Amino acid sequence: MKILQSVMDQVIKRNPNEPEFHQAVKEVLESLEPVAERHPEWVSAGIFDRIVEPERQIIFRVPWVDDNGKVHVNRGFRVQFNSAIGPYKGGLRFHPSVNLGIIKFLGFEQIFKNSLTGLPIGGGKGGSDFDPKGKSDAEVMRFCQSFMTELSRHIGPDTDVPAGDIGVGGREIGYMYGQYKRLNNDFTGVLTGKGLTWGGSLARTEATGYGLCYFMDEAMKAKGKSFRGSTVIISGSGNVAIYATEKAQQLGANVVALSDSNGYIYDPEGIKLDTVKRIKEVERKRISEYIKYHPNATYTEGCSGIWTIKCDIALPCATQNEIDEKSARILVENGCFAVGEGANMPSTPEAINVFLENKLIFGPAKAANAGGVATSALEMSQNSMRYSWTFEEVDAKLKNIMINIYKSASSAAKEYGDEDNLVMGANIAGFLKVANAMYAQGIAY
Repeated sequence: MKILQSVMDQVIKRNPNEPEFHQAVKEVLESLEPVAERHPEWVSAGIFDRIVEPERQIIFRVPWVDDNGKVHVNRGFRVQFNSAIGPYKGGLRFHPSVNLGIIKFLGFEQIFKNSLTGLPIGGGKGGSDFDPKGKSDAEVMRFCQSFMTELSRHIGPDTDVPAGDIGVGGREIGYMYGQYKRLNNDFTGVLTGKGLTWGGSLARTEATGYGLCYFMDEAMKAKGKSFRGSTVIISGSGNVAIYATEKAQQLGANVVALSDSNGYIYDPEGIKLDTVKRIKEVERKRISEYIKYHPNATYTEGCSGIWTIKCDIALPCATQNEIDEKSARILVENGCFAVGEGANMPSTPEAINVFLENKLIFGPAKAANAGGVATSALEMSQNSMRYSWTFEEVDAKLKNIMINIYKSASSAAKEYGDEDNLVMGANIAGFLKVANAMYAQGIAY
């Protein structure tokens, strides 16, 4: 970097000990260097300096009482990063690893992801270091109510509309929405991912996984490839991984592996998705339970080994930085021709370089996994209209959005001189819309 190096230096100085945030910003700024050369007026207006600084960072205490009457205290976060094109939009993550740097990295990515959807939504993210695993429903409810008691004063249907993320599913959204409604005495679309009987959208559960496959299918078609007849490995076994598996199978792929934080399963005959759904969505157990139902499958401790399985397509859908340079090289050596990021920033910068150098079809997270937030925005639209679309209508809109995201990223990459680099293309396409809005609105944003 030349023009934008000073911006990166300031980010590191101002945000020490936040490596994930530094990584996310560096990757974007490197892509935007040619944009800065073409738009010196944006440099002068401080657009690049402003877009890396959140508009608002909220940190708060979340006290709650467990079933034994013991008081616990967790920390809550909401980073409202950029509202130039619409209200803040982004998920809430409940996981012990959550800290301010993680939330800022996710919120920063969300700006560009949301812009790419073509819908009027800004970028934000939030969460807590609370771990819902092993907690009773009553404990999760009490935590969610305490969390929303503070968060409610900072959000609203035209201000900030959170959704779910890791550790926050339909149960948690329900408890938080009930508390918001109790405190504010109104029934609005202030959260997405709601139940179907109280404002939720059909296809929202499937959206991120389905959208990932729609994006990758379009990207692969451009290179004469497809899911049909391909061997696929997918990391994770939560919502995104399950529905990426479902759509990949519908598109003719053989998905042979899934994982969780403990290890991975390998079923050469193809993952039996009904079993996985029962284990993860109903019983809430570990993926290792799969081999009890399908003894021909194998389970291996440690999740990183999943990338050693020979495949044509890899879809990392677990967590950040799960594919390092070594794993990336193994994928390439084993003949993998496409990688699509279903999780947020699951590949390290070194791994991404390996994919790009070897001409893999690489779908970066902010483009490839935008289906979830796109459908959340469609849920917001339905809430505003007091109306619901059918599953088929939402799915068709989602597919069209994901195809357009690929086209926008591909077009931007070509325009700026690196046709096959969808990382660069997605960053630029997402940035241009936000930058134009920021420039038009003056230095307030």
